[in-house]
Order: sequence, then C-alpha cells, then structure tokens
Amino acid sequence: MGAPAGGGAADAPRILLETDRLVAVDKPAGIIVHGDGTGTRNLTDLLRARIAERGGDGSARAGELQPLQRLDRDTSGIVLFSATKATQPAYDRLIAEHRMEKTYLAIACGVPAWDERTLTWPICRDRHDARRMRTGRAGKPAVTHVRVLDARRSPQGPLALLEVRIETGRKHQIRVHLARAGLPIAGDALYGRADGAGLMLHAARLSFADPVDGAAIDIASPAPERMRALFPRTLRAR
Repeated sequence: MGAPAGGGAADAPRILLETDRLVAVDKPAGIIVHGDGTGTRNLTDLLRARIAERGGDGSARAGELQPLQRLDRDTSGIVLFSATKATQPAYDRLIAEHRMEKTYLAIACGVPAWDERTLTWPICRDRHDARRMRTGRAGKPAVTHVRVLDARRSPQGPLALLEVRIETGRKHQIRVHLARAGLPIAGDALYGRADGAGLMLHAARLSFADPVDGAAIDIASPAPERMRALFPRTLRAR
C-alpha cells in the first residue's frame, strides 16, 4: 500500500492517499468532479495533469484515473479515484453495494432537541424544480445518521455542528434530509439560504475494506477553514 502524499502545484488537488489501485484527493469547494463539456475546470482533469507531470509512466497512469464518487460542486472533502481499469470494477461494486462508511461534517442552521437521530425519508426528484430533490413516499430509500457535536449562537442565529454518516448515496441526500428535519445546512442556497462563506458540508472520512486485498482503508480530510472559523475548538482536533 502507498503512503499519504502532500500537495503540489498551486492548482493541483491535495492527495490524501495513493496506492497502485487508488488515489484519494481533498476536493476544495467550488469545483466540479467531472468535466461537463463546457471546459470548466474540474477535479478529474487537475488530478490527471498532476500525475502526468511526474513523467515516466505518469501519462499512462493519468489516463486510467476515473472518479469513483461524486460530490456536489460546493461540497468539499474526500473524492476517491480508481487508478487502473483492471481493478476498477471491484471498487464500483464496493460503492454500489454501500460497503463504505462515509462520514461528513455539516453546520446546520438551528439546534435540534435531540443528540442523535436517524433520518429515513425516501428521496425523489422535485417535479417543480429540476435542480432539486425532495422527500416523498415515491422516492428511493435513504438512510442518514446524524449526531450533534457542538452548538453555538451566531449573529445569523443558532448553529449546530453535526457529524453525519450515510448508508445510501442519493443525490443531495444530506442536504435534503437535514432541510426536511428543519436543519438546513448553512450556506445552502438550494435548500436553505445562501451565505458568502459557502456551503458548510465536508466529506471528512471514508473507511472500507479494500475489495482486492482486504486491507483496511481509512482516509481522513480535516475540516476546511470556513467551518473551523465557526467551531474552532471542536474542529481543531478533527
């Protein structure tokens, strides 16, 4: 197995873990994972360019890199890439069968009356707005576990720092479930209220047993500064 690696050029994504089969990077907020056909800067192209710059077999390796996950443009944190086509199907199955533990940090507007709760509302598309998802009986099953880590008051009102684990991976799942629970994520223009500091949602940890060799994989990404600024003491050690 390879060791965690640091950052490189100014635009290059920070590599959190690299092996001969996988690369995990720390996606900043504000960038899309895949190209969208418009030439917009995206995480996949930036990572491929960084690997190709190494020379040697870097160009061939870069060409095989494929993202295994998606994060919304304004969500930051861990994105996992397959590094070779030979083993990519094993990782695709791992994700399809929900055999990864995914942990997020979120800052919500409002403070719940509970310390922990599991949200299970089914999620479907919003028929009135193609950009949005919603909860509804006709939706697909979705399971979100939420734990309150801290709470505080701010000039904009009460805020809660949440640890969120998802068992399913529906589009906008965390954003939709928290909004439905009366706890929209701070800075969420689609399901709550926009904020200049951006969406307060971060993919902080990814854990799984490697389907190829059974090795335990545990990848962590520290909370970004936009979130640390609101809960500095609690997030200092995370």
